[in-house]
Amino acid sequence: MGDRALLLEVGSLDDVLNLHSALVASPPPGVLDVVPAARTVLVRVNPGVLPLTAARAWALASAAEPSAGAVAEPAEVELDIVYDGQDLPETARVLGVAPDELVRRHSAARWRVAFSGFAPGFGYLVSDDWPFDVPRLDSPRTRVPAGAVGLAGSFTGAYPRETPGGWRLIGTTPARLFDPDAARPALLAPGTLVRFRPLPARDALRAAPQPRESSATAASPGLARGRQSSGRGLTVREPGLLSTVQDLGRRGAASVGVAESGALDRAALRTANRLLGNPEGAAGIEVTMGGFAAVAQRDLWVAVTGAWGELRLDARAVDPYTAHRWPAGTELRLGWFSHGARAYLAVRGGLDEPLVLGSRSTDLMAGLGRGPLRAGDAVAVGAEVAGPIPVAPPAAWGMPRDDELELELADGPRSDWFEPDARRTLFEAVWTVSSDADRIGARLDGPELRRARTGELASEGMVPGALQVPPSGRPTVLLADGPVTGGYPVIAVLTDAARDLVAQARPGTRIRFRHQRPSP
Repeated sequence: MGDRALLLEVGSLDDVLNLHSALVASPPPGVLDVVPAARTVLVRVNPGVLPLTAARAWALASAAEPSAGAVAEPAEVELDIVYDGQDLPETARVLGVAPDELVRRHSAARWRVAFSGFAPGFGYLVSDDWPFDVPRLDSPRTRVPAGAVGLAGSFTGAYPRETPGGWRLIGTTPARLFDPDAARPALLAPGTLVRFRPLPARDALRAAPQPRESSATAASPGLARGRQSSGRGLTVREPGLLSTVQDLGRRGAASVGVAESGALDRAALRTANRLLGNPEGAAGIEVTMGGFAAVAQRDLWVAVTGAWGELRLDARAVDPYTAHRWPAGTELRLGWFSHGARAYLAVRGGLDEPLVLGSRSTDLMAGLGRGPLRAGDAVAVGAEVAGPIPVAPPAAWGMPRDDELELELADGPRSDWFEPDARRTLFEAVWTVSSDADRIGARLDGPELRRARTGELASEGMVPGALQVPPSGRPTVLLADGPVTGGYPVIAVLTDAARDLVAQARPGTRIRFRHQRPSP
């Protein structure tokens, strides 16, 4: 049974912050994430532990009496800033004030982090002392440096790492805004009170910021490109189009902007691990479109599931969905796939990568975990086993469908933003996966889904499998590395099983949607 989500609407940002504080103060077992946004709070739960009706009752009771919980005092942060942003003079002109006055108003305001999104540690800060509504840039920059402080709408925010962005840049902070090794990874977590402390330009630290307080449960400081493991396992000869280490993903960090990540086809990874006697969540290698080769550094056992293509071990053709002995010094090669998009290579014991926020998964957008595998990379194998290798495979498996998929949809939280004929079109049309598809999301080509409401939707929590519809009217399916908040309305959400199916879709795959069957 997959996770379920509740979207709670409240009246204002203050209400969001109060409700979020109450919900995180005393969550019952089964609550996985509580994600505040501009006007909503998203609660993700494990329905096997906390039934959805019980979760709803708890959340509504907290909304009715948010002061009933033992709400902790908000953290306070003083953020050093140099007001040297390249957009400062033009932004002051647009707002009709002098640059010095804009700086004075910004540094005098008492800010509070309303919610996170866009990137891990990127906080949307609001203030009752800030009267301005700042238009975004007409053309977003392809590169905004880490530490840049910007304005957009009624918000201010600081970029934790280099990313594209359309905010107007007014300054720079040397603070380390996101550190997965820290006890508190996001410096600007929701609810945090913030003051900006102006520094003269000569005092700005241009070097990399120092890490904050370390945590005993975290390990790797983000993407480690080409890191050579000290353990013996396998060595990559050819990485193919894209190969990354993935397990079943991260939980509990969406409120600070960290996506779930993990294997896109979770069923395939689980199956590969079961074939080897591993725990279902052990880390393996996700290979996109094939072309991967590696050599065992010691005797191993291996299984490959998911997408189908030529599979050779020590130059001999072998079957997928079967455990094979992989002798030291021999090569395992996955040819280019003829069916499906992603295969999963698991070894007995699992891959021994460092845990980052509780997961070994690579998140390319956020820069968490190990980077894409490259030729010459060594990958360690651990001792994470759950039992012996099964005598027979768990079940019979066929090759994945990638010509036409039929996917189940549940109603989305913003289906009422669309015309009734748009909702009919969603289920009657044949959609095509475009070339704009990756681990973040897959854009679908097809007819326009017309809106019944105009204007922008205030940012709200997102989940993998959501069908966001931008102004073009063509939906995008958010996948595991997708943003945790977004501003496009969600017309529908894929069921948990459908998420695994869409992971094997290639550009050109046709998709038909049908309504979710009622639960038995």
